[in-house]
Amino acid sequence: MDNALLLSSIERLGKEFDAIEWKYLDVSPGSTREKTQLWPGDSTEDVMICVYKGNFINQMFHRQDYFFFNFAYQGDYGALSYQFDNRITAHEGECYIGQPYAGYAPNGQSDTEIIIVGVLIQTQAFFKTFLHVLSANRTLFHFFLNPQINEYSDEYIQLKFEDLFSVRSLLELMIVEYANRQENTQDVLKPLTLALLMQVARQYAKSNPTAETDKLSEKIVQYIGEHFDTVTLGDISAHFSYHPNYISGYIRKELGRSFSEILLEQRMERAIALLKGTDLSIEDIAAMLGYSNNSNFYKAFREYYHMSPREYCMLLSK
Repeated sequence: MDNALLLSSIERLGKEFDAIEWKYLDVSPGSTREKTQLWPGDSTEDVMICVYKGNFINQMFHRQDYFFFNFAYQGDYGALSYQFDNRITAHEGECYIGQPYAGYAPNGQSDTEIIIVGVLIQTQAFFKTFLHVLSANRTLFHFFLNPQINEYSDEYIQLKFEDLFSVRSLLELMIVEYANRQENTQDVLKPLTLALLMQVARQYAKSNPTAETDKLSEKIVQYIGEHFDTVTLGDISAHFSYHPNYISGYIRKELGRSFSEILLEQRMERAIALLKGTDLSIEDIAAMLGYSNNSNFYKAFREYYHMSPREYCMLLSK
């Protein structure tokens, strides 16, 4: 990375940040604290890179209609995570992840310069393009879907990265690309954003490990849940170093269900969450869950829930 180019790009985006005319909608009439910050980028952009650069930041408490990943690139900064005074400090190298409509107010003052790099993602683009890389971890998956079901969810995630070099390298590529925007900049940013979110998912799994178990059956169920979109019986056999016939018989003996039944349960659970929590098309959901064609998804859903996905969506809308 050309250091001069990186520094000039940070400087440019810092000036752009200062020039943003933030737009808000009142959430509660007459309230000075309940405002929703609207997408600050161009409507044609799915991903926006913001850089705050300075010694003092103190934004008013607000909600927002997009996902954001704020990285403490240089120095520490504070934040009010929601209106009930839950204050946190994002230390250099850490990431603060916010949901749409979760309350937030960054603030910080320092004798040395603070640099915050924000990766902002439009909500629908997040669900359609990026959610699948985060869906293997059930807790993380539901964190990103929760604000669509509970509009005023006030959850957040704060991560400290062990592999900070990879994260910073990706951020710096995104900074330079966005600061020097071209016609295909969004096409360049999307795979970089996917790679960054994979780092987020990896670090989240390391920071929030599932309880260790010695039982092979529990390990198999966990493995299925982490690879529900592509897993096969052969994959499980290879991973645990057993013959497929042994794994098949073992699963049925220990769990009382077949591999196919467990996989179907995992997929249908996520199907319901996606139908409830997103505006994704049924076709997009089918693809995300690993179905090669829509008819297979429709058939599986009807057999499991005794209604079609469209009928389920109609029930939700009533």
